[in-house]
Amino acid sequence: MRARRLVAVASVAVGLIALSGCRAEPGIAAYIGDHRITDERVAAVLKDLRDKNPESPAASQPGQAAPKPTGPADVASVLVLSEVCKQVSAEKNYQPRGQVAADQVAQALQLTADTEYVQQVSALYTCLSGVPSEAVAPTEQEMKTLIAVGREAGQIPAATSDQEAASQLDGDQLRGALATRRSLVEAVERYDVTVSPRYRPLEFPVLSFPGDIPAVSVPLGEPGSDMVTDVSTPESVESAATPDAEGTAS
Repeated sequence: MRARRLVAVASVAVGLIALSGCRAEPGIAAYIGDHRITDERVAAVLKDLRDKNPESPAASQPGQAAPKPTGPADVASVLVLSEVCKQVSAEKNYQPRGQVAADQVAQALQLTADTEYVQQVSALYTCLSGVPSEAVAPTEQEMKTLIAVGREAGQIPAATSDQEAASQLDGDQLRGALATRRSLVEAVERYDVTVSPRYRPLEFPVLSFPGDIPAVSVPLGEPGSDMVTDVSTPESVESAATPDAEGTAS
């Protein structure tokens, strides 16, 4: 449920469903317009996930491929894009066209349904269902990039030519994902999204290859950071949320 998925090009595709300045305050993970998402908020959602799901997905679901562990950047991306979707929907009166149940998300992520992160993802996908978008044909460069990612992920056989891969990957699923990305990128720019260097580069995948390999993603905030700050564990985010933390945006 983190993103729609592309299967290997050898088979049929199936689906799931620039900033004006730099803002910085200690303990702030991201800005969306005047709205702030704090490091404390990110850490709380992550702690709730850990507390309610003490066993690893691989251990609790034998024989089933486990999703990648959820980290601070995953939580931040969901919180940021949720606020973007909320604001653009209110501004343009978008209404959800489908309901993504928490149980469905919980099953896909192999987490309990009462986990706040699961509920946030459920609400996000429900909100995104109301964002209108017209199918967008991939550019030559976009297709080259997608094929390169697919080959690196082992999803495109070496014997398959780029032309063959492009013909199999291009379709309603890919074009819909590109349209969704375009709409969301415009909204992200409109609301002047700024992300702390601790989480950069921050992206949200709307289309992925198996194994949670992003194929089409929405960039959230600045593209990257020169800082070397680990946000792969909840402890690092919790430390970043303290008043004495170093590494705030500049």
